[in-house]
Amino acid sequence: MRASSSDCHRLLNTYRISGRRYNVSVQTRLRPDSWLAAALAVVALGTCLAAPYATGKSSYATEEIRSDALPAEGRDVLARIQSGRPLPYERDGVVFGNRERLLPARPRGYYHEYTVKTPGQRSRGARRIVCGGAIASTSECYYSDDHYRSFKRIRQ
Repeated sequence: MRASSSDCHRLLNTYRISGRRYNVSVQTRLRPDSWLAAALAVVALGTCLAAPYATGKSSYATEEIRSDALPAEGRDVLARIQSGRPLPYERDGVVFGNRERLLPARPRGYYHEYTVKTPGQRSRGARRIVCGGAIASTSECYYSDDHYRSFKRIRQ
């Protein structure tokens, strides 16, 4: 069955912009309330994302763990860092970017990460120690047992 010209005219809506005619299907046009809903969604999303920064609250590691409460492998890593002894993993001592923003903000290159061996794991596992300052300094160190999802400040 073939559509008549009157059917076509009903399906098309003609716009005139700077002297040119544009035919746009009625079905593809957004209703004004759709635009309003989209604009409100964008504003709500922006508000939610900006809220932690606007309140001035920090989500920095507030929990602490004593160095003697670390797992034995963690205590060994701290001792190796302090003494300058070699560390077993190639990535030990690389710059930690703090992209998660869970540690206090510092210039790039301030934090360094070290692997804490996880017994039974063939890979590096999830446990890490991140220290700030000089490469052999342990004055500001944090422990993560869940691959950077949370940190505890190491109190020595």
